[in-house]
Amino acid sequence: MNITPEEQKPCPELPPNLGPYRVETNVSFVMSVRQNEDMEFGGRSKPDTCTALQKIAIVIPFRNREPHLEVWLYNMHPFLKKQRADYGIYVVEQNGDAKFNRAKLMNVGFAEAIKDYDYNCFIFTDVDIIPMDQRNLYRCFKNPRHMANSLDKFNFKLRYKTVFGGVVAFSKEQFQKVNGFSNVFWGWGGEDDELYQRVIAMGMSIERPTQEIAKAKAFVHGRDTGNERNVKTIPLIRKAKERMKRDGLNSLDYKVISITKHRLYTKITVDIGLPEGHLF
Repeated sequence: MNITPEEQKPCPELPPNLGPYRVETNVSFVMSVRQNEDMEFGGRSKPDTCTALQKIAIVIPFRNREPHLEVWLYNMHPFLKKQRADYGIYVVEQNGDAKFNRAKLMNVGFAEAIKDYDYNCFIFTDVDIIPMDQRNLYRCFKNPRHMANSLDKFNFKLRYKTVFGGVVAFSKEQFQKVNGFSNVFWGWGGEDDELYQRVIAMGMSIERPTQEIAKAKAFVHGRDTGNERNVKTIPLIRKAKERMKRDGLNSLDYKVISITKHRLYTKITVDIGLPEGHLF
């Protein structure tokens, strides 16, 4: 007897048999496809025996990081299925050679994903961070959630109290409330600290899993060409509260070059323009 989605019971708040997770690194795209042949094209999956509690879009800002993407996909699809997630993976690739704008790519991922499905939770993650415990639930909570607060490269310690980078989760309403990320952080650094200021300015707080549950592997690598340190971050961070109403989702400007639905993910290649040189 087939059970329709309407007849399914909700998935449990805490799925059974979750625990420490061993990250595999000697992998390939071919291996990932073989272990995930049940996926819908575009990197979509949902449980078939219960109705997931949330509909989750996972957004990855991307440029020239294929080896890390191979490892991320191989590990994260089984991880998310174990948590009984209804999810889709969106890899947002910046076209061209301009300085990398991670934050703007996150905004693009949000804007494009909501056209694709009625997602109500968004997880923004770097491609080089993989959780080491399945109890680190990739879903949204009452407040924005920082999920990469215990990285191996920092000896599983919080670097500073207001850190809010690597992997963060927002409900759709929370992300719209802060107007998303700033669009003007070109190069490495600062956009996460500015996002933290937006969250606090809107009366929300940051949630985190325990350091034990939040353990994650972060791949150590050199700074990518085109992602040099941004030396203009401090003024932008200081003015986050006054700028956030006009710099973010409501000022997002980009051009989609292509959208390709692979078995394991949807790749969105975009032209996000060039740095404008002003600080708002």
